[in-house]
Amino acid sequence: MKYFIGADHAGIEIKAYVKELFEKLGHEVEDMGPYTKDRVDYPDFASKVCQAVIDNPESKGILICGTGLGMSMAANKFDGIRAAVCHNVYSAMMAREHNDANILCLGERVTGQGVVEAIVNAWDSTQFAGGRHSNRVEKIDALYKMGSCRV
Repeated sequence: MKYFIGADHAGIEIKAYVKELFEKLGHEVEDMGPYTKDRVDYPDFASKVCQAVIDNPESKGILICGTGLGMSMAANKFDGIRAAVCHNVYSAMMAREHNDANILCLGERVTGQGVVEAIVNAWDSTQFAGGRHSNRVEKIDALYKMGSCRV
């Protein structure tokens, strides 16, 4: 699986760690920045990662900011993106199994490395269940097409 990863200045420290975790699991990870702790705006990096995931439909993304919330809000403005903030293993499993999330959002300021590693492992090992969840995911995607969501 190919992953695209991005952060803002509040997520820069854990970004390298998360990249390494996914690479150890056998995934290719492309770092889309930033590369320093200089202040940046999270929507700029959410946009880069989301566009890369849209352009590469078999890929997934990882976005990191202080809480994961800003990144998820920005990412979910994109048609075809289902970004989930995960602060624990259960939310990571459900985001993949029930919601077919294609972007994992993490918060560096609220989640320690041990929990992040457990989240990454849960995200990686959980597949979309399909079935009754497919209809729900289709309804999420249809919201954008109906004009309920605008970029």
